[in-house]
Amino acid sequence: MCGGGRQRIGLLGGSFNPAHGGHLYISLEALKRLRLDAVWWLVSPQNPLKTTDGMAPLAERLASAQAIAQHPRIRVTAIEEKLGTRYSVDTIARLKQQFPATRFVWLMGSDNLAQMPRWRRWTQIFDTVSIAVFARETYDFQALAGMAAHRFQAHRVPAERAASLADRTPPAWTFIPLRKHPAASTDIRLSGGWPDG
Repeated sequence: MCGGGRQRIGLLGGSFNPAHGGHLYISLEALKRLRLDAVWWLVSPQNPLKTTDGMAPLAERLASAQAIAQHPRIRVTAIEEKLGTRYSVDTIARLKQQFPATRFVWLMGSDNLAQMPRWRRWTQIFDTVSIAVFARETYDFQALAGMAAHRFQAHRVPAERAASLADRTPPAWTFIPLRKHPAASTDIRLSGGWPDG
């Protein structure tokens, strides 16, 4: 990973169990709509909110992400393993320390916005980094009516101004409507596509 300059970097964290076209779709939309220089996929050693049952080893999930992320501006990383961080709030803080000139934007689906109040020090995440929330059809209403969206409603940036998000001082977040993408890691696992079992 290269630091330096005034780069605009999207951070897409997750288990990537396995990675799929939906991750790539959100990343490409983020590059375009948020005018990012790159998107980093943060493949988590273990999401604290997810069970280890059915979780493929980190090396396999990294390999699946690298196979999907075939784009020169998408970088697959296991940075949390290197940093020794387990929670998003800590990972973001460490990245901002390591790359002080970089403008980071946290990327997530609306399913994660809906459950964000379960995350460790979730309000600190809003206060530390700009956030772009991408539509996931069945979760959108719950997410936009939920605690996180309500608490930070005054800091919501209209989707048509999303290109300015990386340059805004947090808290700042936006909701970006998208055409539905059919891929979901859970469905892939249940279909027996990957990983085995």
